[in-house]
Amino acid sequence: MRTILWNVDTQYDFMRDYGRLYVRGAEEIENKLERFTKLAEKYNIIVVNTADWHNEKTAEISKNPDFVNTFPEHCIENTQGAEFIEATNPKDAYKIYWDQESFDENEVLKNRNIILYKDKFDVFKGTRHADGIVKLLAPERAIVYGVATNVCVNDAVLGLLERKVKVYVPVDAIKELPNLPLPYDKWINKGAVLITTNEAYGMLEEIK
Repeated sequence: MRTILWNVDTQYDFMRDYGRLYVRGAEEIENKLERFTKLAEKYNIIVVNTADWHNEKTAEISKNPDFVNTFPEHCIENTQGAEFIEATNPKDAYKIYWDQESFDENEVLKNRNIILYKDKFDVFKGTRHADGIVKLLAPERAIVYGVATNVCVNDAVLGLLERKVKVYVPVDAIKELPNLPLPYDKWINKGAVLITTNEAYGMLEEIK
C-alpha cells in the first residue's frame, strides 16, 4: 500500500507554552512526533506537512475570539511562531504557499518533504493546492498526526477520507484544544482507524 505521513501544524505557536495559541500538553507527544520524522527519513517515506501561515487579513484571527470559529493571532507569516519545531522540521522541503498560483509537479515528485502553507483551519479550504497534491501523490493510506485534534487535525482526517484515502490516526500523537468536542466517533463512522504510535511505527517498518 502506498503510504504517506501527514504532519498537521506542529509549529511553535501551538507546540510551546510560550506560543500564541498553545495546545496544552503538546510537548508530551513530541518524542512520538520525532520518531515519525526519523522513520520517514530512514525509509524514504513522503511527508506532507501542513502549516498555518496567516496575515492581518486572515478571517479566523480576531481580537475578540470565540475559540470555535475565531482564535487569537497566531502563526503569522515569517515569524518564529509559524516555524516547525525541531522534532518535525521538514528538511529540504518543497514549500507551497497558499497564495501562489500553482506548484511544480516535478518538484513534488522528487522531494520527500512537502510543506503546504494554509490560511484556514482546513487545509483543503486554506490552500488551493491541497487537492492537487493528494491527486498527484495518490496515496492509498495516510498516517495523520499533530495538532490540534479537534480543529486542524479533524479537518485533515475528514478531508483525506472524502478523497478516498484510508486514514490512520495514532491517538497518542495528537493533542486537542479544550472546550471543543473530540471527533473520534465521527472519524470512526467515516472510516478512519484509530491506532497507537507503536502500531503506526510497525506499519512504516513493514513498508521499508
